[in-house]
Amino acid sequence: MKADKVTLTDALARRPVVLDGGLSNQLEAAGHDLSDALWSARLLADAPDAIEAAHRTYYAAGADVAITASYQATYEGFARHGIDAARTTELLRLSVELARRAGADAGRDVWVAASAGPYGAMLADGSEYRGRYGLGVDELERFHRPRLETLAGAAPDVLALETVPDTDEARALLRAVHGLGVPAWLSYSVAGGFTRAGQPLTEAFALAADADEVIAVGVNCCDPRDADTAVALAARITGKPVVVYPNSGEHWDAAARAWRGPVSFTAGRVAGWRASGARLVGGCCRVGPATVSQVAAELSRE
Repeated sequence: MKADKVTLTDALARRPVVLDGGLSNQLEAAGHDLSDALWSARLLADAPDAIEAAHRTYYAAGADVAITASYQATYEGFARHGIDAARTTELLRLSVELARRAGADAGRDVWVAASAGPYGAMLADGSEYRGRYGLGVDELERFHRPRLETLAGAAPDVLALETVPDTDEARALLRAVHGLGVPAWLSYSVAGGFTRAGQPLTEAFALAADADEVIAVGVNCCDPRDADTAVALAARITGKPVVVYPNSGEHWDAAARAWRGPVSFTAGRVAGWRASGARLVGGCCRVGPATVSQVAAELSRE
């Protein structure tokens, strides 16, 4: 890491920043099977070099920020697969180190976002897209805090509180990051003008407006068309930089176990997001290096 590296917070005040794309689709393109409950987090133990290579590919494509492979990495989830707490701590810290190493030769300032997915990601039953797990805010905070403490201890540039499906979990995450000494972004998974659990986005975004730890608010893992409206709303409600990284626009056909429908994430949308307040722009599921390169080119325009 360069001694004079600009912080991500300062970078956002100067220019838009390019996020990476979907880590899982890049790993699958390299031939890795991600069908088990740990998803890409399994490769932290089984094939860490593959994760580092995927990060490096996105940096080479123009991404300024790599989001770590810790989205589905939790103490509880790893324990179900026979991995004890000490080893889980090592793997969580490794997720940050892999992204950092991948960017060491980028030749420019790049940043690492330590991913913390929702409680439902650990369950691996689709509830991450519904929320409302039957747990209260206090219980969710107790779930998230140990993992966030470990990730913060690995010194990422930012904590990515991502794919959050409802306001209860957002409240828990905001409490859990308080005092960790690492900035965070809060990113909801949405449908229309609502969280996946059905709360209005005006209410959801407002939770982060006065949270000093939160340097950006927005949406991810959603239809690009839903992002069009959400970006402007997040900027207006919070006054903070907006983070936006939707899916390709395709939908998952569970019966056929295949992606269906047209791609609606195009670089042409980026100018609109930027004009509406987006400062961190990238892609999530099914958005690969080629699209990230297009996003980077669009954001480089004056």
